[in-house]
Amino acid sequence: MTRGPSDAGHQGAAALHGGMDATTAPHRIPPEMPQYGEANHVFEMMQNMLEQLLIHQPKDPIPFMINHLQRDNDYDGAQHAAHQTGSGAPVGRGLRQAEVYHTTFDWPPESEIQNRLMVPAGISEGETALKLLEYHRNITRILPSYPKILKVIPADQPCVDVFSQALTYVQSIHRSNAPFTPRVLLCGPVGSGKSLQAALLAQKYGLVNVCCGQLLKEAVADKSKYCEMILPFFEKETAVPDSIIMKVLSQRLDQQDCVERGWVLHGFPRDLDQAHVLDSWGYKPNRVFFLNVPFDSIAERLTLRRTDPVTGERYHLMYKPPPTMEIQARLLQNPKDAEERIKLRMDLFYRSAADLEQFYRQAITLNGDQDPYTVFEYIESGIINPLPKKVP
Repeated sequence: MTRGPSDAGHQGAAALHGGMDATTAPHRIPPEMPQYGEANHVFEMMQNMLEQLLIHQPKDPIPFMINHLQRDNDYDGAQHAAHQTGSGAPVGRGLRQAEVYHTTFDWPPESEIQNRLMVPAGISEGETALKLLEYHRNITRILPSYPKILKVIPADQPCVDVFSQALTYVQSIHRSNAPFTPRVLLCGPVGSGKSLQAALLAQKYGLVNVCCGQLLKEAVADKSKYCEMILPFFEKETAVPDSIIMKVLSQRLDQQDCVERGWVLHGFPRDLDQAHVLDSWGYKPNRVFFLNVPFDSIAERLTLRRTDPVTGERYHLMYKPPPTMEIQARLLQNPKDAEERIKLRMDLFYRSAADLEQFYRQAITLNGDQDPYTVFEYIESGIINPLPKKVP
């Protein structure tokens, strides 16, 4: 079979794309796009518009969406709650249509209404039944004017319980399904559990676990192009300059798995200057967590750590003691785990902690001095839920 000019042109274009055409080549989304989308709640707005299109199914969707975007989307939370708990209440002009929901009561069938109601004094049973039957018929005409029913509360129970259920539902914060690629930053002093939480996030959500210290060690061990730059500082046990750290870090964060799956970073930044450097290079985390742990707990976690020089196995004298006295006799402590050095490293972190929290204003502070899986649940909640809107 002979190829014509169009085939050759297509083949040449495919070669430019690494052997594939533009329709099959992987699409690289600039990092600025998801950052802008989440900061301005674009994902939630798109989800809202899609819901309205599915509910109303307009013949001409473009004018419908334009009209939807032009509406006044400001509303008062108390007014919103009042309309949610109301039964057939009118819709306020300032409410977003997607956030107006009608909470109905699951009334008994019409044939059972008279038998299941207590009639107040001075009101005839027939009058009460007629009013309820009228409501029961009219409500079927009222409900279609609302976008959807989110909650149906059985009314065949004490009024206090009905009110409590309605109030609890209105006050609850519902999770958002807004899509975004997690870029998580874990901050905390040495021994606060950052490495464990990063590993749990990487395991459950497929995020790339990026430990800054480990990256530097791997760069030296693999004799990478940065090895000669890092090695002198390792030998002197001095801090590696931020400029070198960022070269190694950017090489990892720019890889395709980090771009597509997201990452969880720990070990950097440690102070405000490093945070500015990370930001200037374009690596902006969209979730930041500070793990606070008191010194006594950290000292217990770290000063009792030991390593078996024969097998390389790691032990903890309290949580994971060695199985025999022979092994315990040969265990060694890392000099970094000495109490004096731990206290020094903690003091260094907390000197910069206030500046870091000010820089990352939407950071979430957690109590890290509890069961690690409890801490993980809090971190999960902070990742799944949308960030609070900035107050102007």
